[in-house]
Amino acid sequence: MRVHHIRRDNDHDETFELLDDNGQAIPVVAGFLRHLRARGCSPNTLSAYAYDLLHFMTFLKEQQLTYLDFSPRHAFRFLEYLSMLPSYKSAQRLSLVLSTTTDEGTSATRLSPATINRTFASVSSFYEYLILSGEFSQGENPIHQVNDPALARVDARHRPFMGRASRQQPIRRSVHVKTVRRVPRPMDDEQIDKLLASLSLKRDKAMLLLMLHGGLRPGEVLNLQLEDISYARRRVIIRYRTEHPKGARTKSRTERVVDLLQVETLQAVSDYVMYERPSDTTSPYVFLVGGRGKRRLEPLGYAALVKLFERHCERLGIRTPWITPHSLRHTHATRMFEGGMRDLTLQKRLGHASPESTRIYTDVSDATVVAEYRQALGKEERK
Repeated sequence: MRVHHIRRDNDHDETFELLDDNGQAIPVVAGFLRHLRARGCSPNTLSAYAYDLLHFMTFLKEQQLTYLDFSPRHAFRFLEYLSMLPSYKSAQRLSLVLSTTTDEGTSATRLSPATINRTFASVSSFYEYLILSGEFSQGENPIHQVNDPALARVDARHRPFMGRASRQQPIRRSVHVKTVRRVPRPMDDEQIDKLLASLSLKRDKAMLLLMLHGGLRPGEVLNLQLEDISYARRRVIIRYRTEHPKGARTKSRTERVVDLLQVETLQAVSDYVMYERPSDTTSPYVFLVGGRGKRRLEPLGYAALVKLFERHCERLGIRTPWITPHSLRHTHATRMFEGGMRDLTLQKRLGHASPESTRIYTDVSDATVVAEYRQALGKEERK
């Protein structure tokens, strides 16, 4: 079995299929992926579901089961299967990982706990689809879910609008792997100053300042169009777009307004548009490829943004696996929280769909913890 990636260049459309050993699409999985595509899921989401279901269907084949035979007791066996499965995906690891040797003699790492949990989530969604479509009538979803009161706890600075009146109960799957909750690694002031000082192009400075001062994702910066910038009101509008010629996408479907009160940010954007951006173009995108090469006037792609960022970091000697263009967004979010911005406000500014995504920034430097630590330290020194 394998995943088949289908690209249609004429309308930037992408889809995926799960093929069996004979090269034929598996009908039940094909129907599920069509359902996800009809719901408007992104290509990255479709790819994740396709590869997760590849693991699941391979497991069923080895166990001589069909998807109709799968039951809760098989979920434990599936967990053991995933925990021993090698991963060949290349990645920059931040710490030591468990490595194994395959039958072919090659070295591979294990699937990460986050990947295993995502696979169980994909299988659970797959069975929800089968139940609703009437193709699975054996009862409840075999991937059981239980209430998780721990996720219901929120920080005192969150103050949800409905307070305790909300009846929504967070849940988790009963079979899951414990994951490490990593804190974001913001860049320090010295690294930021070195990076900005090393930029020679107005375009590069404008893009990095938008991520640093506005918290924009790289895909949101690349999808900015001239009409999205309001210099008078000192803000940019992040619109949902999927038609970028280089495949850059805005992650969130919720459009938002991002105020930019730092004068240098919009000034850098204005300087680029007025003095460096090619004038002989009708492209609506803000950031274009300059120079005299074959790709001149094309919208800048994600790969080019990453490459120029890494090149500058390596030249300055600050290149580490966690310093990426996205780390500028982490830096902005951390600074805003440490400056006193509430969780709910920060969530709206960053465009997070879930408070859980915003909550990681509260672990970097909680002002209450720091204040009480200083108070306790002062009492200790007076003894």
